Amino acid sequence: MRSLLRLWRMSLMVLCLIANPAMSQEASQRFIAKDATPSTVLLVRSTTDISIFAPALAAFVAANPSVEIAYEQWGSNALYANSLGACEGTATPADVVISSGVHQMVDLVNRACASAYQSEFTAQLPAARRWRDELWGITREAAVIIYNTDLVSAEDAPRTRFALLDLMRRSSADFMGKIATYDVEASGLGFLFAFMDSQEATTFGGLLEGFARVDAVATCCSAEIIEGVDSGRYKIAYNVLGSYVDTVPHANLGVIYPEDYTLFLSRAFMIPKGAHQGATAGGFLDFLLSPRGRALLSQSTLIHDSNSDETAANESATRYIPIGPTLLVAMDRHRRARFIEKWRDSFGVDAVK
Repeated sequence: MRSLLRLWRMSLMVLCLIANPAMSQEASQRFIAKDATPSTVLLVRSTTDISIFAPALAAFVAANPSVEIAYEQWGSNALYANSLGACEGTATPADVVISSGVHQMVDLVNRACASAYQSEFTAQLPAARRWRDELWGITREAAVIIYNTDLVSAEDAPRTRFALLDLMRRSSADFMGKIATYDVEASGLGFLFAFMDSQEATTFGGLLEGFARVDAVATCCSAEIIEGVDSGRYKIAYNVLGSYVDTVPHANLGVIYPEDYTLFLSRAFMIPKGAHQGATAGGFLDFLLSPRGRALLSQSTLIHDSNSDETAANESATRYIPIGPTLLVAMDRHRRARFIEKWRDSFGVDAVK
């Protein structure tokens, strides 16, 4: 009965998002060059926080004063539902969709929801960061472990998943309710990271058992998790998007790139089928892939330079999430339902915030 109720709850959430895809648009902002009178409006829907993406957006309109960017920030699940609705003719299409829910973007391309585009910049991308000339990876972001440096000693800070497992086993009382990660049902990014863990790591089953042992908390958003660790509400958080950790100084945060392997994500850029400004969207993609655009994304921490920190010595442990058909496995309805049910059994309803 509990399994049926949870499956019903998950189905109801998806149906609600499809029925009203605008419900999870989180914020919006317009970008116009100084003293410009734009003749073209480029509608960009993205999961990237406005504050992080703003420098690149402002630089693009400054270089293209005839273009105004109407930027909308969405949650990944709602953005997928909205984009699918646009593909099926029940919602207004954007000109650009950018999402950290890469598996969802691959699914949209597979459903013929994207427009093709080619340029010298897209041709330079490695195969793992482009698919069908309809989906392109524009960033390089790590999934990291963070911890509160006042509450967790350097000796206890887990540098591998095995160390995190050991910590949860031997110090479960000290970490009761104090370990956080993404809610895989509410966060498309969280689902993707957890699903890739399940495919990559022999430790995944043990992690779920450990999370259950310490009453770990599953929550929706990077900002909430990062603030929670910094303030001491949580002591450790697992699989946090490292680019967001680096955007604002935090007094009490330690950051670990797991030494057994570190997942790296590349946000996916798509020009939807039916985009009104497809040519301008292609120009925006080229700008982001150009040296100038990549420099701006690096400054905004959206492109992680592996030669700048501890990951340089551990590049062999890097695991890239490929942009391609292998991610369709993560979108299989029955497999997804079983995965989420197993996750919920580990966390329990009360642990989801």
